[in-house]
Amino acid sequence: MLAKPVLPAAGEYLHSRASKLSAQAPDWQLAEEAHRIERSFRFRNFREALTFVQEIGELAEAEGHHPNISFGWGNATVSLQTKKIKGLHENDFIMATKIDRIFARTATV
Repeated sequence: MLAKPVLPAAGEYLHSRASKLSAQAPDWQLAEEAHRIERSFRFRNFREALTFVQEIGELAEAEGHHPNISFGWGNATVSLQTKKIKGLHENDFIMATKIDRIFARTATV
């Protein structure tokens, strides 16, 4: 998938467009002046967090779109940004909704 920026790197417009797209993934927060989105997830233990992260890894490989992920006992934080454009693309929000579906399916907290 060839990434073209849907969000040009320009102040107010960038934030405005990102805010509109974020309606697709309401639990995700805009970060770095709307250049990436991020969400933290809670789990009952390390194994659940690890399983969630592994599923995201499988999705990322299948989609060719790789988030930054940090996780530990009972938590995971996922950050999305299209690295080729150093900013947000509609694909980041699509990926966020797919990650939300994984969480909804696997969450027990």
